[in-house]
Amino acid sequence: MSTLRVSTAASYEEAMARLQQRQRELAEAQVHMTSGKRVMRASDDPINAARAERALAATSRAQAGLRSVDASRSAMTQTEAALGDAGELLQQVREALVASGNAGYDDSQRKVLADQIRSLRGQLLAVANRGDGAGGYLFGGQGSATPPFLDAPGGVQYVGTRGQINADRTDGLPMTMDGAAAWMTAPTGNGVFETRAAGGSGSAWIDAGRVTDPAALTGASYSIEFSVAGGATAYSVFKDGAPTPQTGVAYVSGQAISIDGISFTINGAPADGDRFEAIPSTPTLAVFDALDAAANELATPMRSAGAIAQTTASSLRDVDSLLARLSSSRSAAGEALGRIDNVGATHDAASTNGRIERSKAEDLDLTAAISDFQNKQIGYQAALQTYASVQRLSLFDYLK
Repeated sequence: MSTLRVSTAASYEEAMARLQQRQRELAEAQVHMTSGKRVMRASDDPINAARAERALAATSRAQAGLRSVDASRSAMTQTEAALGDAGELLQQVREALVASGNAGYDDSQRKVLADQIRSLRGQLLAVANRGDGAGGYLFGGQGSATPPFLDAPGGVQYVGTRGQINADRTDGLPMTMDGAAAWMTAPTGNGVFETRAAGGSGSAWIDAGRVTDPAALTGASYSIEFSVAGGATAYSVFKDGAPTPQTGVAYVSGQAISIDGISFTINGAPADGDRFEAIPSTPTLAVFDALDAAANELATPMRSAGAIAQTTASSLRDVDSLLARLSSSRSAAGEALGRIDNVGATHDAASTNGRIERSKAEDLDLTAAISDFQNKQIGYQAALQTYASVQRLSLFDYLK
């Protein structure tokens, strides 16, 4: 009897243990099916759990990169649009300057044009100080708590910090543009040298000049001095203050003067002592200074025809240089947008790959899971039947 009791108890315990195990397996399979995850804890599958964790980290980095891409894209889109607006305003300035060269205009009409240029200058300043919608400024450089361009009594000053802010360190996606570089550093003159009237009382004026032989350029400063004697006008060219072979040359209005690979034309009737210069170009031409100078000269009454022509020629040359500089900055913003799109595509692909990798590591194959669940359900039912059979095992049942 003792042996029978021990055997029966062991059967009970074994049947109960098997039943509980089957019940746990069935419940766990049901949880996995409900969550859609094959790996819910590291203990489920340590290798794939680590693989899923790495994929999740990669996805998080990619998502952070995409947020930086969106912020940079918004800033550069606004910057590109602002530079486009500035270009249109400068084109209007150019049209006003072309009109100012009309020989039929009097001082009052030129003053109207000067006022128009001043109005356009105010609109350009507003564009230069345009905000980014997030508390910053598109042309604030490395940061500016106030508008980066200050309209001071001596002219507009850049009070921002030069450089640019990037959305992140890795990809270098820009959030701002260096306002000083875009608005204050166009090359003077024609980009190689700058011609200008240096004083005199005649009616002559000098054009912007041109490069005829790049290999012959010296980078020197030249001055052209006129002398009038006996009704004959002559000029002498000085190089860095020293005389050149072109000394006492008979002057002919509109005839090009060439030296060391550069050429320029002086028109009109210079007076004795009149002086013109051709000096190396420097990246110091500012939008607002150029417009202020043009407006002030157009508003000045009683000027000679030569002075008026000189203002028109010099101002048109400066506006063309400013337009080229803003166009270059706009192209840089466009190139940045192209790079931003490429970086965005890279981060988007990394995010997608991370999600796929994580899915492979931890997601459940639903078809296989349903089959496994059904098998575990059958096993559980078998365990229940086994336990029920064991429950009926007794001597009395046997004697019956």
